[in-house]
Order: sequence, then C-alpha cells, then structure tokens
Amino acid sequence: MSASRSIPGIDPAVTAAARKRIDALTKPLGSLGSLERLAVRLCGMRGTLTPGLFERRAIVVAAADHGIARDGVSAYPREVTAQMVLGFLGGNAAISAFARAARADVFVADFGVDAPFVEHPQSIDVRVGPGTRSFLTGDAMTPDEFARAFTGGEKLAERFAAAGYEIVALGEMGIGNTTSAAAIITALTSRKASDIVGSGTGIDAARLAHKIAVVERAAALLVGADAHRVARAVGGFEIVGLAGTIAGLAARRIPVVLDGFIVSAAALLARDLAPGCLDYCIAGHRSAELGHRLALDALGLEPLLDLDLRLGEASGAALALPLVEASARMLQEMKTFEELGVATAEVADPNDAHSR
Repeated sequence: MSASRSIPGIDPAVTAAARKRIDALTKPLGSLGSLERLAVRLCGMRGTLTPGLFERRAIVVAAADHGIARDGVSAYPREVTAQMVLGFLGGNAAISAFARAARADVFVADFGVDAPFVEHPQSIDVRVGPGTRSFLTGDAMTPDEFARAFTGGEKLAERFAAAGYEIVALGEMGIGNTTSAAAIITALTSRKASDIVGSGTGIDAARLAHKIAVVERAAALLVGADAHRVARAVGGFEIVGLAGTIAGLAARRIPVVLDGFIVSAAALLARDLAPGCLDYCIAGHRSAELGHRLALDALGLEPLLDLDLRLGEASGAALALPLVEASARMLQEMKTFEELGVATAEVADPNDAHSR
C-alpha cells in the first residue's frame, strides 16, 4: 500500500491565501457559502490559487459481488450486479445519463463480479475473485485478497492520473454491498447497527430486521478492531478497492468526489489505511440511506447536495461535478473589489442608531 506513505499535506499558506482572495471578491462576505469553502479546499488540494476547471473528469463505478447477498439481506439476486455492469457499459443506466450531463467519462472497475469479465474500452479488470464469502461463516476475504483489492485501487488511481484526469468521482455496484458497508461503518464508528442499517435496495420490514441482526452480529466480533481487520472480515472487494483508489488519487493531489453510503464506508477505511487522504475528498451528496449522515460526520465532510438519492452508481457524485467546476470558476474568474475599482461595503457600527 505505497500510497498510504506518500500523501502530500495541504499547504496552509495556500488555503489562507485562497480564503483571503475569496473574501475580497465582488460579493457580500460569505455569501456563496459551501462553494467558497469548496474553492478553498480545491486550492489546498492542488497547491495553487489557480486549481483549474477540472475539465478532464472520470467516473469510476467499482463493481463486485458479495457472499452475504446469499443470506437474505437484499431484495435482488446476485445476478443483478453483472446485469447492471452491462447497463453501465452500454450507456443506458442512470449514471450514464448523469455523466453525459456532467461531461465525464464513465468506467467500470471489475473487482470481483461473479460473471466473466466483460471486454470493453471502458471496462477495467482489477478482479480479485468471483465475489467475497459470506461473513456469517468467517472472514469475507483473506489477507492476500485484501492486499490485491487495495493495490488494484491504487493502480486505478495511477491509470487515471496517467490519462490526464483532473478529478475522479467514485461510485459502486454490488448486490449486498450496503450490508458490508453498514458493518464497516458500525464497526469503525462504534454506533449501533440500528443507527446505520437502512433499506438499501428497498427491502421490507422483516428483511430489514434480519439485516440489522446480521450487521450486529458481525460488528460485535470487531469491537476495537482496526481498519485492516474490519475490511477483511466484512468488506467487499470493491469497497477495499475504492479505499485504495482514494489513497492513490490523494497521493497524486487529484480531488476525489465521493458518492453515497458504500463509498463513505470505503473512505472510512482509507482514512485509517492512508492518513491524510480525506484532505482530497469531496462529499458529493448526502444520500437517503439511514447511516450516511453519521458516516459523513465521522469523515468530517460537508455534502454538496441532498437530493434524497439512494441509487449508488456514483449518481450523486456525478451530479456534484458541475458544482466543483462552478466553485473553481468563481475563484478564478470573479474579480475583487479592488481589481474593479468598486467601493467596498461599510461595516455598520451596531451602536450607531442610524444603522439600526
């Protein structure tokens, strides 16, 4: 896991200079809210006051199957994972439409779909195996499988950096992966499973109760465990792979836009496996999945959007990409009051009766 040892720190002088310039732009102080904070972070990530417009955009949907899906936690069979991958590559899924709107290229990274690898210009083979094992009967993956998944994610980051992509949005696909993600988040935040587990693909009350019990049982065996142990015990190949991708992109100062619940679980793993990587992460949105708010709180990330989404596929991350561009344009294309020779607003004295 080489990237975890080489993530550059954020230069506080750059972020301070970015904040100073934004405060001097021709607008009321702080009036662009989250976009101002995002612009400061983008400057810190890139180490410059001119971070660019992030016009080379990649969206990566990491896909894999999960053994836990055979234990009644999902409304859909495992076969849907492979069917959805075909939809992504065919350009007819939700993420395909959103990517076109965001001017981004979509890639599918196959970390372990239980079907033959699909040869396609936008399909990337990082397969570890045909899916994990059920964590009700033992660890979901071996130490070797964990290492291969994480390293596969780092190699993805290297690939996208070499291709000149300036920003990467991360999503996922894998029937059963909300259960793995919930177990990871529960274990790493020490919250109750009932606070984290949601309906995922739309399960009924009885199946939800079963899903909560499955996560409770797994988390009880992981009290005090570190990220390595948690990932091997309950993680999916694509979740570990996404953690490696986050670490690898951060090591190259490439901003990472996170999608929803499952990608946040990967970010929690990356936080501990590659310290410093969260400085390069942007939360695209807050999903409707129950535990996503708590996961974002644990990550310390402010979501850009809240659209009641719970699809996955990088859908929320893709929709956030134009906001990243808008934030960068605001910083680099607006002028300051001084540059335009415009008078600045006077700050009223609260003790002055005429200002009341």
